[in-house]
Amino acid sequence: MVRSVNTATVFNHAGGAGKTSLTRDVGYELARAGNRVLLIDLDPQANLTTWMGVTDVLLEETVQPIATEGRPLPAPRAVHGLHLIPSRVDLALAEAMMPGRIGAVMALRKALRAVEDQYDVVLIDSPPSVGQLAALGALAADQLIVPIPTRHKGLDALPGLQAVLRLYHDLRPDLHVGLYVPTMHDARRSHDREVLEQLRAYLSPLADPVPQREAVWMDSSAAGQPVVLYAPTSPVAQDVRRLSASVAQVLGVPYEVRA
Repeated sequence: MVRSVNTATVFNHAGGAGKTSLTRDVGYELARAGNRVLLIDLDPQANLTTWMGVTDVLLEETVQPIATEGRPLPAPRAVHGLHLIPSRVDLALAEAMMPGRIGAVMALRKALRAVEDQYDVVLIDSPPSVGQLAALGALAADQLIVPIPTRHKGLDALPGLQAVLRLYHDLRPDLHVGLYVPTMHDARRSHDREVLEQLRAYLSPLADPVPQREAVWMDSSAAGQPVVLYAPTSPVAQDVRRLSASVAQVLGVPYEVRA
């Protein structure tokens, strides 16, 4: 059976929500399950790129030529069993160049159509902003995956998040949120539990919360490896597998939880 590609952008205009970790680790797990996966780093901070162990990136390897000149997708880096379009700090220059080009925010969606037969899943790591690069990523997607920390800042960011999503929906009426993901959850804290209950009351579909286990996340990122590769028997790896199963269901791609 021929499977069509499903593109999802991991989006939250606020920083510190866990977008990059989600993109890296779920992407790796979906690739490990046999899916052809492409990750795209749209953040000039290039955390996804660094956390995948990729260095010495040229500007022409990033989405900059797509965003500013409408060029095709560059050749990706092959790393950890998947493909990556990396980023670097001067990708931020695209923010200033894109407004002068008609249709620039739709350029990535067009470029991905040309390679849609090469992948089953495309996951895009959006920058924490409402700028041109964030719009480029959101409007390239079939659906959005929205991580929200179970903190005051997660709730405080919701009105702004919903406003941005409405703007994107006006440009792409078929664009929708496929999954909200509560992140950085500490079930021992009453505040976290209260925030989670509010998220459950107002947002759907909502994944099971991802627990806060910072040490392994930080160590795996420093090693340039996905969590399941770095610490396959850790509780964090089990968290990633459960989340990957939820994302796979939303994307309609095969995934079987395995050690």
